[in-house]
Amino acid sequence: MAEKRDYYEVLEVTKEATVEEIKKAYRKKAIQYHPDKNPGDKEAEEKFKEAAEAYDVLSNPDKRARYDQFGHAGMSGAAGNGGPFGGFGGGMSMDDIFSMFGDIFGGHSGGGFGGGFGGFGGFGGGGSQQRKFRGSDLRVKVKLNLKEISTGVEKKFKLKKYVPCSHCHGTGAEGNGGSETCPTCKGSGSVIRNQQTILGTMQTRTTCPTCNGEGKIIKDKCKVCGGEGIEYGEEVVTVKIPAGVAEGMQLSMGGKGNAGKHNGIPGDLLILVEEEPHPELIRDENDLVYNLLLSFPTAAIGGAVEIPTIDGKVKVKIEAGTQPGKVLRLRGKGLPSVNGYGTGDLLVNVSVYVPETLSKDEKSTLEKLEESKNFKPSTSIKEKIFKKFRSLFD
Repeated sequence: MAEKRDYYEVLEVTKEATVEEIKKAYRKKAIQYHPDKNPGDKEAEEKFKEAAEAYDVLSNPDKRARYDQFGHAGMSGAAGNGGPFGGFGGGMSMDDIFSMFGDIFGGHSGGGFGGGFGGFGGFGGGGSQQRKFRGSDLRVKVKLNLKEISTGVEKKFKLKKYVPCSHCHGTGAEGNGGSETCPTCKGSGSVIRNQQTILGTMQTRTTCPTCNGEGKIIKDKCKVCGGEGIEYGEEVVTVKIPAGVAEGMQLSMGGKGNAGKHNGIPGDLLILVEEEPHPELIRDENDLVYNLLLSFPTAAIGGAVEIPTIDGKVKVKIEAGTQPGKVLRLRGKGLPSVNGYGTGDLLVNVSVYVPETLSKDEKSTLEKLEESKNFKPSTSIKEKIFKKFRSLFD
């Protein structure tokens, strides 16, 4: 699968672009690659869809914030992979795109692309405004431990949600009753109203009140769903969580939310990530931090200690004379970046345990050692420790 292009690059705008600038850029691209202007051109059709996908994300403040932080992985659920996520690309047809974004052009076609750019109603013709109902989004939470976050994981959810009616298959019609063209709007999905003003007659186009913009009405409603085309059911959904996700990150899985009425556009499944705390490791973005408490003899004479990692314990050599506050770095033992840009480290912060109680002999031994100059900190050591201490307040 070809690597996705940066959405800002697709629309040829900067990361500081306003919503209005993004909208204007999308309109320009849509005109350039519109199927009516490029009949039979598959490359133009893909670029048309690519521009719509970029606009879907960058015109939405929440999606744009996730994209700016996590890149395509925040939209698609897998670094550098379209995957099943995105809330847009999964199976969206050209009509779906027109239904979602046709308002940018003053209207949109409900079937086919229309002639003379009629598909966007405002390029060169009246343009109808048939619409499809969109189902609502669903939200679930997923708890992940550091091991799952480090490798990525599949999770299954049993979702209670609206699905297409099993009796009428989502049409809302009973048997062969079917539907008929709306008598009010004659199938266009919109009505034109004329209003007299001081500037003359003003003409406005609004959604048809009879068919709610669908362009058709059901003659004989389904006795199971009452003509809605949806019923309450359940579905088991498998979600692939990418490696490197973080607490509070929200992934979206396109088309797995509630079904839309009358075989409309299904909503999205939004997955909110919750991170389970590790008993020993603390996460700091892609790095992990472990506080190592050394005994006084080990800090003084050195030795080997075991350090916990996500993949199990590893042995680390402790140099003689290791000071409290020293940080050991185990490269590559942290978490991967959700964008695939490398892996963090495991930072081992060294602390030294000072005995709280001593026997008479132990106390006598330490009193003798106190007289040794080796047990008195040198000026350089004092300065080094003080420098680290002061850095905590910078």
